[in-house]
Amino acid sequence: MTRTFEAVLVEQCAPTLAGIKPASLFRGQSQEGQPLQQKLSRLQKELEPSGIKIQILKTCCQTGACMIYLYRVEWLQRILSEPSVRDFLTQRGYSLEQGCTGLLGQLSQRLCLEQEYPHEIGIFLGYPLEDVMGFIEHRGRNFSCCGYWKVYGNPEEAQTGFDRYRRCTNLYKARFHAGTPIAQLIVAA
Repeated sequence: MTRTFEAVLVEQCAPTLAGIKPASLFRGQSQEGQPLQQKLSRLQKELEPSGIKIQILKTCCQTGACMIYLYRVEWLQRILSEPSVRDFLTQRGYSLEQGCTGLLGQLSQRLCLEQEYPHEIGIFLGYPLEDVMGFIEHRGRNFSCCGYWKVYGNPEEAQTGFDRYRRCTNLYKARFHAGTPIAQLIVAA
């Protein structure tokens, strides 16, 4: 049984819709009937009043599958304005002049280059800087725990977050499958 685009969005983005995570990333693809871009445009109209945006970061030229990024604009802007994050992104070769939109554009270009995966994407998903830097430094090894990401900093704090995300996702999936529309699942900023 094929899951609908909306069901995948709820499953993969529930913590962002609920306002407990700044951003989520998931794979989407056009299905019979409605092109993906039309779905995203319709969905953006529902999300925008709550300060949430959705955009395609990468499209596979062979399959047409897309990496779709859902994020809370103000929260992401706060993360990207932190001095330690700005220093880190500068060290990774990002230009900071164009703000959040420009940084997302640069991330999208790095994803599309298909060279080494841009692991700094963790910053854009709200992962702690310490964990993103640890992942890069240790090449994904020697982590203290693993859940929604690999943890190199505080495992207890991360585990609390993982549990919260899991409970939220289970609740949102159940509500969506019971008929609650996505617009009613969004918690305003």
